[in-house]
Amino acid sequence: MMNSDFFVKLPNRGAVIIGGEDRKIFLQGLITNDVNLLESQPCLYSWMLTPQGRFMHDFFISEQNDTLLLECEDGERAQDFWANLKKFKLRSKITLDWLETIDVFAGSGTGPADALPDPRHAALGWRGPTAPTHIPDAPFDLWDRHRLTLGIPDGSRDLTPERAMPMESGLDRLNGLSFTKGCFMGQELTARMHYRDLTKKHLITIQTLDPANTLPVSGTALQAGDKVIGEMHSSCGDLGMALIRDEGLDLLEQAGLTTVAAP
Repeated sequence: MMNSDFFVKLPNRGAVIIGGEDRKIFLQGLITNDVNLLESQPCLYSWMLTPQGRFMHDFFISEQNDTLLLECEDGERAQDFWANLKKFKLRSKITLDWLETIDVFAGSGTGPADALPDPRHAALGWRGPTAPTHIPDAPFDLWDRHRLTLGIPDGSRDLTPERAMPMESGLDRLNGLSFTKGCFMGQELTARMHYRDLTKKHLITIQTLDPANTLPVSGTALQAGDKVIGEMHSSCGDLGMALIRDEGLDLLEQAGLTTVAAP
């Protein structure tokens, strides 16, 4: 947990910008969250899914003048997000632009005037385009371990494109999923897994039993004896995220691991 206020510059951030009078109507049918919530909160977290209900992109939505700013992963990931949205433009009265990179800072305590609360978890603090001058900066690893402790996935570091699923990844507890707004792309499978409780594995925070050990690299199969119990995703030293099969939870100790309960 963060014991004193600090901020970090988040790596690998880009943006898609949607303008035009149909911008909210256009986005509403494509993403997992309810765009109309922007009337009561300044920032939303959401995903765009494949038609089969699998992860493509995650992003933060805020309003800037007469546009929607969708902060997302940078570079080719931002361009791919823009291109996927563009496929659905048709006759919608919107404009679509993308920025390869943007500055995004995250921190605790009181942020700059243009900072917004991170909508995924209250303890994640704020995020915004301006570095504060009243609190010290810190290495990225400090923030990375904090979000791992809270059980928060970090984009495609933890969410494998075209494989990760909302209910396995805890999108509902990240305030990124609405079942009341109406249809969205990939909703059918997502709703079925939710209402029928079909999820058999979950993305969770794990830690090595021996703090001197580091976790394996992302994509490594996690084994207890000869049984595969899950797959490693992002990590920072002895702390990380992994997609663990439910039946493998009781075998974590045998694999030299333990769960970390998010506060």
